[in-house]
Amino acid sequence: MIRPGVTAKLFLGLFATSVVVALAMAIAMQASFARGFIGYLSQQEQQRVERLIPVLAQAYEENGGWDFLRGRQRGAWYSLMRAMDLGPSGVDESDGPADETLLGLNIRISLLDAELDYLAGARLDTVDIENLRAVTVNGELVGHVALLPFTQVSSAAAKAFEAQQRQATWVISGLSLLLAAVVATVLARLLMQPVRLIASGTRRLAVGDYEHRIQLNSRDELGRLADDFNLLALSLKKNEKLRKNFMADVSHELRTPLSILKGELEALEDGVRKLDGQSIRSLQTEVLALSQLVDDLYDLSLADLGALSYRKEPQDLRDVLSDALLQYRPRLAAQKIDVQYDMAEEPLMILADGGRLRQLFNNLLENVLKYTDAGGVLRLEATQQDDELVIVIQDSPPGVPAPLLNSLFDRLFRVETSRNRARGGAGLGLAICKKIVEGHDGTIQASHSELGGLCLTIRFPVNRS
Repeated sequence: MIRPGVTAKLFLGLFATSVVVALAMAIAMQASFARGFIGYLSQQEQQRVERLIPVLAQAYEENGGWDFLRGRQRGAWYSLMRAMDLGPSGVDESDGPADETLLGLNIRISLLDAELDYLAGARLDTVDIENLRAVTVNGELVGHVALLPFTQVSSAAAKAFEAQQRQATWVISGLSLLLAAVVATVLARLLMQPVRLIASGTRRLAVGDYEHRIQLNSRDELGRLADDFNLLALSLKKNEKLRKNFMADVSHELRTPLSILKGELEALEDGVRKLDGQSIRSLQTEVLALSQLVDDLYDLSLADLGALSYRKEPQDLRDVLSDALLQYRPRLAAQKIDVQYDMAEEPLMILADGGRLRQLFNNLLENVLKYTDAGGVLRLEATQQDDELVIVIQDSPPGVPAPLLNSLFDRLFRVETSRNRARGGAGLGLAICKKIVEGHDGTIQASHSELGGLCLTIRFPVNRS
């Protein structure tokens, strides 16, 4: 069983709606015409009856009563009926033919005397007292005119006119349906064309064709959908490039310590090097580097998944910074890096994971050791500014080119200048720092240092609890 496509469904929906509307309009027009036509004819009858009343009053006065109409004097009654369509000048003032049979008036009108006894005209089975027309002579009631309400056309001409109008209504409805079918077809094709383009582009995107773009010159919802598709394709292209670069960089970073380990072990196996303390320390150094890289990659993967755990408790940033400086001071002194720090006297309380904060500041100080020339300066400041705790870490040359500052927190990114070292790490430290800072609802920003090197500014919200 073949299921209709979206185009067919759209066409059927539009056409079915048009059919319902056309039928409803035709029925409504028929009902409205019937009521309007009959109402028009009834109004014409009422006007003729109004013209008949003065004719009857004049005939009553001239004949001294209604005796001239009693019995079977049908000719006199028909003469009066004919006279009601003639004005004072004797000209026919009716809106149509003078023949009273046009509306069947002669079989629905009756003349009654003052006591409502039948005098002439049609013998009506029922008389509506409220619809009687009074005939008066010199202010005296002498008779009544009764008219049976008009309900349907009776003459052939009227029926032919009604049939003609009904036929015209259905012809117009049919032409409307034909026009609706054409319009529905055109609209279905016009509306589905951009949908087909987007569907085709989605299929190409699904198979990895991230270069494909949809050109749709439209400002409606479909046009915005096409723009969103192009943005998605551009984002996927960028992510795919980053993924490939990431895999290449990770492979390179893993290959370096593994290659050194392999060379060291082969040298020991061949007897080129002796298994002594120096060779063991060399192997341990490479194992530690490899282990650190794996740990960093694991932390980043957890951060990307939102699974990097935090056990937040009230912490004083001054204590965490002091512990980190105490730990790194011997290594900083070994490279003759002068440490300058300025911390607030009051506690700098923050709701944070103490272990993650130590990891943060250890990575930042490790970055200073790797990328600051010997004999340089490290300046560290920790203050409270309004509702934020601000930590500023600056070092001396070498610096970072301005275009590369925003890329420092990208994973596996290393500046290809004097800040890069043969053992400068895998470029994951600052990426992990950014994740930790964001995990504590803070921000970290890189800029040029007053000392000529790099300045890192970290902002944490104040813990009010």
